[in-house]
This record gives sequence, structure tokens and C-alpha cells, in this order.
Amino acid sequence: MKLSSFNYLMKQGVRGIWKNRLMSFASFCIMLVSLLMVGLSVLVTINVNRIIRGIEDKNEVVIVIKDGTDENAIKTLEAQLKNTDNVMDVSFYSKDQALNQIKQSMPPEQQNLFLSFKENPMPDTYRIRLSDIAKMTSTTQQIESYLNVDSVKKPTEFADILVSIRTTATIISTALIIALAVVCIVIISNATRTSVFSRRKEINIMKFVGATNTYIRIPFFIEGVTLGVFSSLCALLITKFVYDTLQKTLTSNFAMNTLLGTGNILPFKKIILYVAFAYLLTGVLLGTFGTVSSTRKHLKV
Repeated sequence: MKLSSFNYLMKQGVRGIWKNRLMSFASFCIMLVSLLMVGLSVLVTINVNRIIRGIEDKNEVVIVIKDGTDENAIKTLEAQLKNTDNVMDVSFYSKDQALNQIKQSMPPEQQNLFLSFKENPMPDTYRIRLSDIAKMTSTTQQIESYLNVDSVKKPTEFADILVSIRTTATIISTALIIALAVVCIVIISNATRTSVFSRRKEINIMKFVGATNTYIRIPFFIEGVTLGVFSSLCALLITKFVYDTLQKTLTSNFAMNTLLGTGNILPFKKIILYVAFAYLLTGVLLGTFGTVSSTRKHLKV
């Protein structure tokens, strides 16, 4: 194909959008809404999982060391804990630290109660964080068998709730995203078919005068790409505005940030390139697939 012919077809594709602006606008709106529905659903899913993981990371297991354990035995226990599967972080918390923390949480008049103790009644402890709280029971059972471990305090019930929430959220979000994607493809396909059907006479005339299938399809291809690019850019701008607004609202509330860990929400600037690429690729594919595939029926003359 000559360059002049290709330039002509490019112009025809752009003009086709304006000539059929009502249907083009309908296709644009459908693609825009479709991209927003799926895109925002994916982003919400990613951040919900991050928030849940953030809450899990704060979930500590406390290992109480037997009273009278010497320093070497404590160091040996620390080495065992660090080498235990599923243990992500180990930190020592001395009895003096524990006593000082309790004193600081009490009013001054009550702190004098500790003057009657000849020895510090608080135990030395290790605090650990687990990589996977779903394995908390098996991991803590292993730790309880170590020497010089007096007891293990673990929030098993809370861990089970978090695991259940994470599993349920993953199943629901995955099903929702798949359902939205299927619905979007069906709607866009029907919209583009309607758009092409309204121009079937134009296609038939071009076919009768000897135009090849490729020659006829190129303007529709250009229309699809153009609509896909514009819808992707608009979807990106709307997503950024909505995402930044929600992030600012959630992270500015100190109580919510502390309770739910909303500070773990990804800043949009860190993912904007990935979102832009996904929107652009999806928009172009949807636009071109919908318009080009819909011409197939009318090319059989």
C-alpha cells in the first residue's frame, strides 16, 4: 500500500469518528466506563490485600522466657527463633523494659507500688512476627518445644479472622473482576456492532467498487485505536482523581489509619505508569477488536 493511500485511510478513520459522532461517543463512553469499573476494582483489591497484610505484620507473638535463664541460653533461644520457618522478625524485650513500660502507663501515685518489690517481677520475652499467620498454630507449637520457653502468647483467634477475611476478599474480588471484564467485553462488542451496522451500506458500496477487505478495515481500525486511546487517557485522569481523593481521605484520619492500617495504601504516583500502560493496552485492544471484528459480516458480499 502506498504512503499516500495510507494517509488517506488515516484521515478517513478520523473523519469517520466525526461523521458517526453519536455512535462514536457511545462507544467511547462504554469503553471509558468499562475501563474504570475493572481498573478501580483491581486497584481496590490490591490495596485491600495490602491493608490486610499490614494488619498481619503488626500481629505479634510473645514468647515468655523461663525465669532464671542465663544470658547464653537466651542467646541460644534467639538463634533458634531466627532459624525457625515462618518467623520473619525477632526482637528481645527485657524485663526492665517491660517494667518501665508498665510504670509509664500508670499515674505517678501508683508507680510507688513497685517500690515494695525486691526483684523485678516481669519476665524477659521475645517478640516475633510471622511471615504467614495462617501457619501460626504450627509455628508456635514448634516454638513451645524449645528449651527455656515458659509460654507462648499468641492471638490465634484474631489471626484466624484475618486469614478468613483475606481469603473471602480475594475470592469476591476475583469473581467481581472476571464478571465485570466479561460484561464489559459483551457491551463493547454490541455497541461496536451497532456502530458498524449503521454504516453497512458504505461498506457494501466500497466492496462493490473493488476495495479489498484490508482497505475497508483500516479506517475502522483507526477509529478503534483513536477511541481506545482517548478513553484510556480519560480513564487514567478520572482514576487518578478518585484514587488520590480517597487516599487523602483515608490516610488523613489518624484513628482509621491506626486501626485499619490505611497508611499501607499505595501512592498513585508509584503505580501510575503501570495503570497507564494497562489502560492504554486494554483500550486499544477493545477498540480495535470491537470495530474490526464487527466488519467481518458486512465484508461477505
